[in-house]
Amino acid sequence: MKAFLLIRFMKISILIPCHNEEKSIRKCVQSCLNQTRRADEIIVVDDGSTDTSFEILKTFNGSLKVIRMDKCTGNKSYAQEFGLKFVAGDIFIATDGDTVLDKYFVERIARDFEDEELAAVCGYVRSLKYNWLTACRQIDYVVGQNFHKIAQSYIKFLMVIPGAAGAFKTEIFRKNITFDHDTLTEDLDFTYKLNKMGFKIKYDRKAVVYTQDPSDLISYFKQMQRWFAGGWQNILKHRNILKKPGPALELSLTYLDGLAFTLLFFILPIINIKFFIFYVLSCLLVAIISSIYAAIITKRADLVLYAPFYLFITIVNALVFIIEFFKVIVLRRKDLIWIKPTRRRMI
Repeated sequence: MKAFLLIRFMKISILIPCHNEEKSIRKCVQSCLNQTRRADEIIVVDDGSTDTSFEILKTFNGSLKVIRMDKCTGNKSYAQEFGLKFVAGDIFIATDGDTVLDKYFVERIARDFEDEELAAVCGYVRSLKYNWLTACRQIDYVVGQNFHKIAQSYIKFLMVIPGAAGAFKTEIFRKNITFDHDTLTEDLDFTYKLNKMGFKIKYDRKAVVYTQDPSDLISYFKQMQRWFAGGWQNILKHRNILKKPGPALELSLTYLDGLAFTLLFFILPIINIKFFIFYVLSCLLVAIISSIYAAIITKRADLVLYAPFYLFITIVNALVFIIEFFKVIVLRRKDLIWIKPTRRRMI
C-alpha cells in the first residue's frame, strides 16, 4: 500500500539540455509527452541555439517549460545545472535532445523508485537504426550493457549512468552532487560521486531510450574523443575511488584492457607479423560472436553482417583511446568544449 501511494503521488520531471537540435528535438519532446505514465513536467534548456530549436519548442505551447539561455555555454553540464533550478519533481529524468524515450520509460522509473533507498536509476540505451556505423554502435551497446553493466551491478559499482537515460532523486542530487564543469562527461562524474558516497544505484534494462549516434566517421571520431577524454579526466579526478576493491577491479579491467589492446594492435606488426595476423583473426572472431549475440538480443539479423565493420570501429576506438590518454594523462590537457556530432533529421 505504501509503495502504491509513493508511485501515485511521486512527481517526476524530465530535464533536457538542448543546443542546435532542430532535427531531433520535436521527436524527443513528443516521446516524453507520449508516455504511459505522464511526467509531471518537462523542462527543456535551450543553450543558446542558433538554429530553429527554440521556435520548434515554442510550438508545444503549454506542454513543457522552455528555458532559453541567451549565450551558448559550450558545455552540457552548465545547461543541466541551470535547468535543475526549475525542477519541481521528486525524481528527475535526464535525457538528451537527440534521444527518444520508450513509451514505458517514465512508468519504469516510477516503479524503480518504489525502493525508497534508491538514489538513481541507470537506463538502457539503444541506437536508432540508420547505417553501418550506427549498427556498430548498437553492437557495442549490447556488449557493454548486457555484460559489463550486469557485472558492475553485481559488484555494486555501476560505472556510468548514461546522460541520455538516467534518473535521480532530486533531493539527493541537489544536496550531494555539484556541477564542477571540469570534465567532458558529466554523467560519469555524477556516477562516480554517487558511488563514492555509497548511494544505491539500480540498473534497469527495461527502462529503454533510443539515441541518435553519429552516422559519419568524422562525427563518430569527435564523439569518441569526448567520451574517452572525459573518461580519463574522471579517472584523474576520482582516482581515490580505486581504494575500493569493486571499483578498482572494474576500472582496471576497463582501462588497462583498453591500453593493452591498443598497444598490441599497433606494436605487434613491428615485432611479429604472424602473431599479429593471429591476433587480428582472434579479434575478428570476437567481433563475429558479439555481432551474433547482439542480433539475437535486439532481434536484428542484419547486425551479423557488420562484424568486420565492428572490428574496424574497435580499432578506431583503440586509436582514439590512446590519443586521449596521451593528451589527458601525459600532457594534462583539459579540453572542455561541448563537442556535438552532426545531427540528422528524425522521421
